[in-house]
Order: sequence, then C-alpha cells, then structure tokens
Amino acid sequence: GNGGFFWACCAFLSWQSTYTSPPPQLSPALLSWHSGGASFTFRGNSIFYRESYGAVGSSDVVILLHGFPTSSYDWNKIWEPLNQRFNRVIALDFLGFGFSDKPRPHRYSIFEQASVVEALVSHLGLSEQRVNLLSHDYGDTVALELLYRTDHNRTGHLNINSLCLSNGGIFPETHHPRILQKLLKDSSFLSPVLTRLINFMLFSKGLGDVFGPYTQPTDAEFLDMWTGVRFNDGNLVMDSILHYLNQRLEHRDRWVGALTSTVIPVHMIYGPLDPVNPHPQFILHYQRLVKRSTVSVLDEHISHYPQLEDPTGFLNAYFSFINAF
Repeated sequence: GNGGFFWACCAFLSWQSTYTSPPPQLSPALLSWHSGGASFTFRGNSIFYRESYGAVGSSDVVILLHGFPTSSYDWNKIWEPLNQRFNRVIALDFLGFGFSDKPRPHRYSIFEQASVVEALVSHLGLSEQRVNLLSHDYGDTVALELLYRTDHNRTGHLNINSLCLSNGGIFPETHHPRILQKLLKDSSFLSPVLTRLINFMLFSKGLGDVFGPYTQPTDAEFLDMWTGVRFNDGNLVMDSILHYLNQRLEHRDRWVGALTSTVIPVHMIYGPLDPVNPHPQFILHYQRLVKRSTVSVLDEHISHYPQLEDPTGFLNAYFSFINAF
C-alpha cells in the first residue's frame, strides 16, 4: 500500500540534513503537562510520571499505560474526567518514550516496562492498594505481562482490580504493523538510517494513517506527539523499542494465556476503523478467545487512538465497565 510513498519520502529526506535538525521546542500544552509531572529513577534511568488526586471519598486508583510511539500525553483529553471518578490517576512515560530517559544502546523489552510500572507503584506507596489498569496499544502488552505476574503471584506484583485494554495488537495473528514498523523492527542495516530520516512529515503521515478521517489530529497535536518522540533523541531508539513486535510473537502463549485464564474483570474498548487491528477479524477473534471479557465497539469512524479520537465515547465505555462491579 504505502510503500511507494515511503520510499519517495526517503529519497526526498536523504538530501535533507535531518541529522542535525534540533528537536522541536515544547508547546505550552506539553510544557504544562511536563511541569505537572515528576520523575523517579529506575535502574539508573529517569522515568517521567504524572499523578493527581481527584475524587474525594473514593480510594480508587487508575494507572494509564500508553502506546507506541507516543506518551502519557495521549491521556490528556480524558485526564480531568478520570480525576472526577478516581481518587488517584497515575500515568507514566515508558522507558524510551516521552519525557523519560531513552538510553541507547539498550535492549528494550515489555518485561522491563512491566517492572518499571511495578517500581512506580512501589515508589508511590501503592503496592498493597488495588489498582485499575487502563491501557492502549503497546501498553496493552505491558498490562498483560503485569496481569501474568499478578495471577502467578510473582514478587513485586500489582494488586490488579480490573483491566481495560484498547486497540492493542495483542494477537500477532490479527495484527498488521505499519510498513515503517516492519522495516525498523528487524534492525536491518537500514534502520539506523531510517530512524534518523523519519522527520516530522513522515511521522505525521504514518500516524495520521491510524486515525480516522474525521478525527485527525490538528497540526499542533501532531507536533506535540513528534516533540515527545524527539525529546531526548527518542527517534534514535525506535528500532530497539520495536523489538516488542517480535516479543509479542515469541511470548504469545504467556500473554494471551494470562488474558484468557484470568478471573480479574477485563474489558476491551475498540475503535473499529483501526488498520492495525482490522474489524471485524480482531474483535471476533478477541471475543472467541477471551470469553470472560466485555467489549465496547465505538463509532464506525473511530480508529486506532480512541481516547484521542472519541474521548467521550471512550470514557462512557470505561465508566460503564468500572461501575458494573
């Protein structure tokens, strides 16, 4: 499909000196997101997180796990409404994403990201507290590893009260990564060149493809996402992070097994226009395998980023799940 366009961009970019282009400045919106957060140290790396105290009289905690290649800022449109329902709302930028450190070379893995989440929960003094996980895309896979550890009573595990997934490629068999992801993840000789060449134009085209036609981000929103990637030279670690696509295949039985065997309440919020997890194959497969889970399919024009494309529909679906038990 988009292969020709991709190579045309590469040709165009190769004479453009993107090697030296400075990372974009933080917009006022990102600056305020950043200044409203804090960080803690995990194995020598700084991890950015945000937490706010919301609903009084509730002890409920929700932890938000973002997707690839973006950051905790993906939750900004639903942050306030979540604060009206939960006592504590917590989001982090995974290692290699957003405002967190992006070490290189580094072997990025889903297992390590799950340990980052456990370390944050412990740092915040919530190890004994029941937590609700709300995840998206890459975060879905991290959530499944956390679920596995909880259900197998692993040291340091979370006390998971509920899990809500959204638009994650949790089944390698129904998952269609974008061409750029395929090229990067196999770390061919090309990928160091490609990672340096992905500039804003190519990034917005690639990301725009996974938003619905009526719910495209504004230029300012695309720029905020790109700024999050470029912060701490994150564009240079994308290929290492993308090994998670191979990990998902390799550990499919562990992660899908955790999902199909758990007795913890599980929900899936799904934007059906998602080219990464196509409708109806993905959701039919999900319902066939994950019999205990409930499902919310959003409007037909909502795609891969439902919490940004339809924050109201997303919240309604999430609250009706959370309030049902």
